[in-house]
Amino acid sequence: MGGVHKCVVYSARLSLRHFTAEDAVWVLRLLNEPTFISNIGDRNVRTVEEARAFLQQGPILAYARDGFGMFAVELASTGCCVGMCGLLKREFTGEVDVGYAYFPEYSGMGYATEAAAAVIAWGRSACGLDRIVGFVSPHNTASIKVLQKLGMRYEKHAPIADGAEPILLYS
Repeated sequence: MGGVHKCVVYSARLSLRHFTAEDAVWVLRLLNEPTFISNIGDRNVRTVEEARAFLQQGPILAYARDGFGMFAVELASTGCCVGMCGLLKREFTGEVDVGYAYFPEYSGMGYATEAAAAVIAWGRSACGLDRIVGFVSPHNTASIKVLQKLGMRYEKHAPIADGAEPILLYS
């Protein structure tokens, strides 16, 4: 699963690495989890080929364009992929936010908080980012708790795209 991919961020139990096209199979499953669709949105990715394109046009492009992006999150002990976490530059808002999504069987284990804390620290030290925020759907209480554990507090309701429903901005 992990192979010889470039790890970028480490924490006590996790290693975060750049996505590759080889991750398309498990990313397809993650993007179609009911929790992903209800909390983050339906990316309309239904095939391995579409997942590969999602990775190329999303995280892989972001590494080159922004110097950061979403990373594959693996258990350090086994290399098993449990989800994704990273930094996203929102074109509409100009903000950089921490994003994360995990398979349901790995929720409630502290991985989201651990990975997000490591990514934020990396973003500040390696990328020189002063402000990193969190955007979250108002109904996503688990994600709100993660942002609060990271020391973020509610700032305002804000849209993340033109015409989008405002969601909560934590900073």
